[in-house]
Amino acid sequence: MRYSRFEDLPVWNSAIDLAVHTYELTSKPEFNSRYSLRDQLERAAVSVSNNVAEGFERGTTQELLTFLYTARGSAGEVRSMLCLLERLPIFTHLKSEISNLKSKAENVSRQLRGWADSLQNSPIKGQRYLNKQSKRAAVAAKERHDFLNELAEIRARTATKKG
Repeated sequence: MRYSRFEDLPVWNSAIDLAVHTYELTSKPEFNSRYSLRDQLERAAVSVSNNVAEGFERGTTQELLTFLYTARGSAGEVRSMLCLLERLPIFTHLKSEISNLKSKAENVSRQLRGWADSLQNSPIKGQRYLNKQSKRAAVAAKERHDFLNELAEIRARTATKKG
């Protein structure tokens, strides 16, 4: 499936979900006097979806890859900070919430890695490189593909009638 807006990307939506749940966690009273910890965790969580969006909007596959890896790094930063929280006694009673958040961050990281892997050796350079000639060539290739599929279906129906 092709996406024309980053808002439709499953990984962006997962990253937004990660940020929302991070903010829910950091709104707990245990974070009230831990401003730098709260701020860093929130910034890292928001950075994941922002980097996906920025990379998507850049218009080249190479820039998208760069931002996907940056987003993945931010997801790792979120997980690292959550590991720290698990070890701090004041957050012990939030262990379940922290564990769930770590799972969300791992899921986002896996999605980012899968997408990056699929783009790594892609011949597609990105939207920015599309011009009239390349668009015409893409349309012609699709029409040729559709015609050949239709021809194969006709042959199959004809063979079924004869047999």
